[in-house]
Amino acid sequence: MAGMTAEQVMENTLIQQLISGHSQWVYRDDLHTEDELWQNFKNKLEQNNRDILGETPLTHQEFRQIKNQLTFGSFYKAAEWLVGENGIAKVEVQREDVKQGTIRLRVINRQDIAGGISSYEVINQYISPKRLVEDVDRRFDVTLLINGLPMIHIELKNRSHPFMDAFRQIKKYVREGKFNGIYSTVQMFVVSNGSDTRYIASAKDTKLNEQFLTKWVDPDNRPVTDYLEFAREVLSIPMAHKMVTQYTVLDNNKNSLILLRPYQIHAIEKVKEASKRQQSGFVWHTTGSGKTLTSYKVARNLLQIPSLQKTIFIVDRVDLDQQTTSSFSSYAENDVIEIDETENVNDLIKKLLSDDRTVIVTTIQKLNHVMKRFAHQQESKRYEKLVNLKVAFVIDECHRAVSPAKKREIEEFFIYSLWYGFTGTPIFKENAKIALGDLPRTTAQQYGDCLHEYTVKEAIHDKAVLGFQVEYKSTFSQYDLDRLVAQVEQKDELEIADWSIPDKEARLPKSIYEAEEHMWEVVRSIVNKSKNKLGFAKGSGQTYNALLTTSSITQAQRYFRMFCAVRDGESPFEIEEQVKRVLPDFPKVAITYSISENEEASVSNQNEMKKAIAYYNQMFGTSYTIETMRGYNRNINDRLARKRENYLVRSEQLDLVIVVDRLLTGFDAPCLSTLFIDRQPMKPHDLIQAFSRTNRLFDKQKKYGQIVTFQVPKTFEQRVKEALILYSNGGQNDVLAPSWEESKELFHQAIFDLKEVVTRPEEIDLDSMNPAELKKFIKAFQQFDKSYAAVQVYSEFDDQMMGADFPFQSEEYEAYRGKYENALEILTKDPEEGVKTEIDISYELESVKTEEINYEYILMLIQAFVPSGDDAYELIPREDQKAAAEVDNYIATLSRNNPKLADVLQQIWTNILSDPEAYRDQDVSNMLEDLILQQESQMVKQFAQFWHVDEDEVAYVVSNFNEKNDKQPGENELKKTGDYQMYREHAEQPVSKLKYGRAMIEDLNDLVKEEILPFRKR
Repeated sequence: MAGMTAEQVMENTLIQQLISGHSQWVYRDDLHTEDELWQNFKNKLEQNNRDILGETPLTHQEFRQIKNQLTFGSFYKAAEWLVGENGIAKVEVQREDVKQGTIRLRVINRQDIAGGISSYEVINQYISPKRLVEDVDRRFDVTLLINGLPMIHIELKNRSHPFMDAFRQIKKYVREGKFNGIYSTVQMFVVSNGSDTRYIASAKDTKLNEQFLTKWVDPDNRPVTDYLEFAREVLSIPMAHKMVTQYTVLDNNKNSLILLRPYQIHAIEKVKEASKRQQSGFVWHTTGSGKTLTSYKVARNLLQIPSLQKTIFIVDRVDLDQQTTSSFSSYAENDVIEIDETENVNDLIKKLLSDDRTVIVTTIQKLNHVMKRFAHQQESKRYEKLVNLKVAFVIDECHRAVSPAKKREIEEFFIYSLWYGFTGTPIFKENAKIALGDLPRTTAQQYGDCLHEYTVKEAIHDKAVLGFQVEYKSTFSQYDLDRLVAQVEQKDELEIADWSIPDKEARLPKSIYEAEEHMWEVVRSIVNKSKNKLGFAKGSGQTYNALLTTSSITQAQRYFRMFCAVRDGESPFEIEEQVKRVLPDFPKVAITYSISENEEASVSNQNEMKKAIAYYNQMFGTSYTIETMRGYNRNINDRLARKRENYLVRSEQLDLVIVVDRLLTGFDAPCLSTLFIDRQPMKPHDLIQAFSRTNRLFDKQKKYGQIVTFQVPKTFEQRVKEALILYSNGGQNDVLAPSWEESKELFHQAIFDLKEVVTRPEEIDLDSMNPAELKKFIKAFQQFDKSYAAVQVYSEFDDQMMGADFPFQSEEYEAYRGKYENALEILTKDPEEGVKTEIDISYELESVKTEEINYEYILMLIQAFVPSGDDAYELIPREDQKAAAEVDNYIATLSRNNPKLADVLQQIWTNILSDPEAYRDQDVSNMLEDLILQQESQMVKQFAQFWHVDEDEVAYVVSNFNEKNDKQPGENELKKTGDYQMYREHAEQPVSKLKYGRAMIEDLNDLVKEEILPFRKR
């Protein structure tokens, strides 16, 4: 059989693809070092700025100024600079000849695609130099340069490796600080093994989340995974230039760079094309797939069209206004277009009449007041200017934000308007609005053609959102249901025996679900049966949060009082020990609702809200009042979403928010995993909207958006199926996770399959197993592990089922796992050439329950104490004391499991606290790596000096050490460098010459296992 394609061959093939065709990349095989790259950049900079430099090229000292400006502390800082002034990124130089003063030189123009000053070059085998003596050089695969600066970096693996190996390699290089200097400008990473290709925005290693590796799809949502096809579609000119300049967004709140996903890019282009034709329309992108981000880019890009004077982004109410405007403001912080948030009607009129070409974010209510104010000013110049504005309206949640009647009224006022609606749940003929005259009843009738479609089925397939796991629960039995219905209908139970369950459920009075017994059972289920849903295995500070939605404000208030009673130890049940051990302060609960929802009860509702706000203030040290409800609601939004770093600390987190309708639409919180529903089924679009609060990507442990219903389970199940068929093109089976019964059956089968291979772990003799047998065992254990992890998430699962309901003891897992790890090591140590392995060698075990510390979480906490950019280092004592205490606790916990790593982290932590300014803009992850490298290097040096062996050979054995191997690579070469005579002269108790080699190797093994390997277990 033919061997795998070598990576070098793949590199060469990719480069040939990139340089072929008209106006594509130019291959530079003369650029391999940082000095060569800087010189190349200098040449281009001088060439593109001859009009400014004149006949005086840049001096050495002047270019050093530029190099300092372009050596960024983070990829995000590079992205901020790249935004530039009016889309042109520049550098500033103080000329040595003082008469010439200060000049500003053009580097990259975002709009100058494949023309003007833009040049495009491709390099490979760049040598990233070591930063410390103890470090090593790294060779990069392929990098794409725009105007001499690295913008896109590509790591390749051959087809015998998963593409994730390339991703892990990039993370390692970032952690080691290899993307510094001129490489700190990289905006996009691409990883591929030839068959599978993904891209991701550049970020520090602790924020490079594999969940956000993106697969390219074409405009018809067909996947493009082959690396050469990907290069044609994404890395060619002009597309590559657009990817890193026009299809990026800077999220100022999270200090992160976002690269748009392909469906977002296709939608932007479709809207742009429609606007050129003066055609309106709508975009159907499933809820959770980033509609706000897409609509922001659409609103911003529409202003590139000369015929449009204004873009008006409409949101439908104050609650949504808060989060959407906050998101827009965060995205626009570093953009070339200013986002205007209208404070009042006068402000809105002023901005509409100004000559500035801007995006205006406003509500339908404010726009309504503008039209009323001008209703009797038809003769005025201001009226004429206003009604003749060439304006594009961009509408979020377009089927709700603007009614058909209101849209018609606005269109009659703004006579030259275009309309672009965004929705995750369009109104179809199946769920059309009630007919009202000749007004539109569906989204298409109201806005025009669907310009781009991306359904939940496609989004789940592309891993842009998660699927749904729905549990339909009842707090009483089938017997109780029959008894209650018989009483209500005044019939004998035998008479209703043949009725369908949905028919019976429809006859249940509301009072059944308002009873204390029902409500306490719901509370108990949330508190004691949801630890797996809320990710308790991940540890404090990293658990997920949830929403509970009820049918009324009164019901929500009752639930809030119940949860407060649970925290105060006054409930009918106790919080389980397993729950308290992970989160002693669980559950941290808040409530939010609109006071005006029920005018008759507004006084009572205000009084209850005052108590809830006081409780919240006590929990978090805030000072909200009923008069500052908007601030309170915004704080709940932010705390629940955890997009700002201060809310990543456990002391600042909420576990559950009780709502009626608030937050069920237009609210984005990736760390929200579960929606508990104690109300009757909603309409199809409302169901999908509510469900979709839970299915944002977050981390690899979050597998599904989880829904638990507590009323009319069979009716609810039928309504969910109908909604999913409507909104996923009939693909409900692709959207829903298996039911509990199905998952339980799959786990039973996985146990049977594993036990069929090996009945007990002690029976496994790995040495006597051939490769085929090893593969069979590995495959069976991986399937078992997946099923075990899946079944644990359901509320019905209990640890006591192991060994009872399921023929597998929990204690067996670790024994099987140990054999699995060793079998995988044997199989991957000497892989068979040309044989496609049927197992996933990069599979990471999912069902391992661990209380080990997550060092990345510690780094994130510590990083928050490092000042960055031009920010003043001002601490908020209350919050920082809590955060500092949490860091101290985590390091203390880590010291029990891994004291070596804990000592290094403690050293960094102490240094930062003592002088934070000394570490401005530094990356804690890189600092950790440097300290570890220094300590390892010192130990290698001391070992080599003691045994009088070659230091480089010792370093080779250490860097390639595998504790599962009996003999390490490089041992023989190391022994040959030994100088026994020098060793004997200097050692206090030297071993004999006969024992010298073996003793030295044993000492090295002990050194690595006890002193060095703990640093690698992170």
